[in-house]
Amino acid sequence: MRVGYLGPKGTFTDIAVQSAFPGYDGIAYTTIPECLEAVKTEEVDIAVVPFENALEGSVHLTIDYLFHEIAAPIRAEIIIPIEQHFMVHPSQHQNWSEVEKILSHPQAIAQSYKFLHHHFKGVAIEQMTSTAAAAKFVSAHPEMKIAAIANQLAAEKYGLSIVEKNIHDYSFNHTRFIVVSKYEEKCLGIELTRTSDVKTTIMVTIPTDRAGGLHQVLSAFAWRQINLSKIESRPLKTGLGNYFFMIDINKSIQETLVKNAVEEIEALQCTVKLLGSYHTYKVEKI
Repeated sequence: MRVGYLGPKGTFTDIAVQSAFPGYDGIAYTTIPECLEAVKTEEVDIAVVPFENALEGSVHLTIDYLFHEIAAPIRAEIIIPIEQHFMVHPSQHQNWSEVEKILSHPQAIAQSYKFLHHHFKGVAIEQMTSTAAAAKFVSAHPEMKIAAIANQLAAEKYGLSIVEKNIHDYSFNHTRFIVVSKYEEKCLGIELTRTSDVKTTIMVTIPTDRAGGLHQVLSAFAWRQINLSKIESRPLKTGLGNYFFMIDINKSIQETLVKNAVEEIEALQCTVKLLGSYHTYKVEKI
């Protein structure tokens, strides 16, 4: 199996892949769309991409690309703890508090807002495609007074010195990564303990002329006592005020009540796109 992931080596996605698919042929991609496109074109068999962070919410690029661009289903989700560290090139270790620029992924920057505000207020911050890309850049430019926010694997991979550990704002910092593939879950060989949690993710588009449409959609689940763990709106990109809704259901699509709820929603002339019905895998420590 060929596994594509958001690279370069040393990202949190890389950690998720190493945990779930040890020994597999991992292929790093620069962006989330490139990673998902690789599944579509069968360049890889599996794509692993970030989906949601406990502190900063959904990864909108992943959601939008799954809705607008590809039809490959979600086969599993992997939840891992996130530890953000502040790191510099070893040559800058003694003067790390004097850095002139800090690089990282937008979500890592947002997760570390309090630390940056208190210790580096006014210092330039540059967004990168991933935390590991930031670490790689810092490693390649020892002459510059720059720092990266990334994980310990990235520090080890690119030879950086961690000068402040666990700089994220809140201790409970976890990220959901989704496993996208044309193959069934049982064929993927995920080497993690599977939890009993089953989740179904759908995307619903409501006719623009239907008053109370969202209330009717939610009622289809409510009166059947089906628990929803998440509902989020995203722009349809067809005009202001036009949205689709991503809904996480805490049951399998194979359960009769869930099937009936979806059928009721479709009878309301709503469009339903099933992203997948899948199990949860957890990594306890990275």
